[in-house]
Amino acid sequence: MPDSSTGPTLAVDAFEPQTSTPASSARDRRIGVAMMLGSGLSNQTGASIAALAFPVLGPAGVVAVRQWVAAIVLGVVGRPRFRSFTPAQWRSVLGLAVVFAGINLSLYAAVDRLGLGLAVTLEFLGPLVVALAGSRRRVDWLCAAAAAGAVAVLMRPTPSTDYVGIGLALLAAVFWGGYILLNRSVGKRLPGVQGSAAAAMVSGALYLPVGLWVFWHHSPTVLAVACAMVAGVLCSVLPFLSDLLVLRRVPAHFFGVFMSVNPVFAALIGMVVLGQHLDAWAWGAIAVIVTANTVAASSGGRGRG
Repeated sequence: MPDSSTGPTLAVDAFEPQTSTPASSARDRRIGVAMMLGSGLSNQTGASIAALAFPVLGPAGVVAVRQWVAAIVLGVVGRPRFRSFTPAQWRSVLGLAVVFAGINLSLYAAVDRLGLGLAVTLEFLGPLVVALAGSRRRVDWLCAAAAAGAVAVLMRPTPSTDYVGIGLALLAAVFWGGYILLNRSVGKRLPGVQGSAAAAMVSGALYLPVGLWVFWHHSPTVLAVACAMVAGVLCSVLPFLSDLLVLRRVPAHFFGVFMSVNPVFAALIGMVVLGQHLDAWAWGAIAVIVTANTVAASSGGRGRG
C-alpha cells in the first residue's frame, strides 16, 4: 500500500538506501530533521510570498512563473534524456506533469479564497487518504474518523464559509494523492530524478500560454514577478534539493511524520505574513488533521494488519 512519505517534489522510490554506522545514522537523523523543518518552512514561506502577488498576477499567473522557475532549475539538475524515453515512460511523465500543473493551481486558488493555513490543511487530506487506503487497522480507522470530523468542522456553515475555496483545496488534495501514486511509478521507470525533472519541464511548457495570457491582460509589476520567482525557489527548488538529501538520511515513514508540520507552518506564517487569523475551531481542526497524518505516517513503516 502506498504511504504518505512522498513530499511535494520527490519520489522516495527513486533513491536507494545507504548503509551506515549507528553513530553516523544518529547524526544523519539530526541533520535530516533540521533539513525537513527547513524545507517545510521554506515551502510555506514561499506560498505566503506568492500570495502577495495574487492581486497583480492572480493565482494562475503566479503558478506559471513558479513552474517556469522550477522547470529551468530542475531541468538542469535532473537532465532528463527525453529522446530515450519509452512510450510507457512518457505516459507516466505526462501524467505527473498534469498533476504538477493541477495541484499548484488548485492550491493557490484555494489559498487566495481561504487563506494559507486552511488551504494547506485541507490539501493534506490527499496523502492521508493514500496512507490509510486499504488499511484494516483500528488506529487507522480512528485517524480517518478524526480527520473526517475535523473537515466537517472546517466546512461548517458560517457567514464567511467559502465552499468554492474548500472545493479547490479538496481538489488539490486529490491531485496530491495522485501525485504520490504517479511519482512512485515514475521513480521506478526512470533513473534518479529524471522523471520529476521531465515532468516539471513539461508542466512549465503547459503554463507558457497561461502565463503569456496573464501577462498580456494584466500589468505585471517587477515586485509581483519577483514574488512569484521567489515562490518558485522556496516552494520547488529548495524543497527538492532538501528532500534529495533528506531521503538518503532518514526512513520514508520518518520523513512522512515530519511532513505533517506543514499545515502548522502554513497557519502560523499566514497569520504573521498575511494577517490571516484563524478561530479556535479551525486551530483545533488543524491539530486533529496533523495528528492523524503523523499517526498514519509513523505506523506506515511498520506494516499493515
